[in-house]
Amino acid sequence: MDLSNLQPAKGSVKTNKRLGRGEGSGSGGTASRGHKGAKSRSGYSKKVGFEGGQMPLQRRVPKFGFKNPNRVAYSGVNLDTLQTLAETYKATDITPEFLREHSVVGKKDLVKILGRGELTSKVTVIAHAFSKSAKEAIEAKGGSATIIE
Repeated sequence: MDLSNLQPAKGSVKTNKRLGRGEGSGSGGTASRGHKGAKSRSGYSKKVGFEGGQMPLQRRVPKFGFKNPNRVAYSGVNLDTLQTLAETYKATDITPEFLREHSVVGKKDLVKILGRGELTSKVTVIAHAFSKSAKEAIEAKGGSATIIE
């Protein structure tokens, strides 16, 4: 065996069909695109959701409601979660950075402390927002609740 008799495996190489090169080629005329219609034209690409001219589902289904573009979404953290963190990591200061390090909230989340559960240790909590009951519970144990502006 040498380089002079190398060739691809049988059946692996196919010749392309030469479209629109005259009737004698067998693929002239309509170039295997059928007759007329959008699909036979150059530059055709089906739009997303196109259903052949029928009113698409996206437009048939009624729309309702309102999405407020100015909505501020907070990631809620409850008092029982704070208590667990305080016990586990012997923490007295709980900040959004501390919560991110321990995968309680996401990287860019705004943090709101909520009042579910019970807090038994004195902690200093810094967050973007507090519920009324959570703030009262933190301050009742001698801790402080500071809001980040």
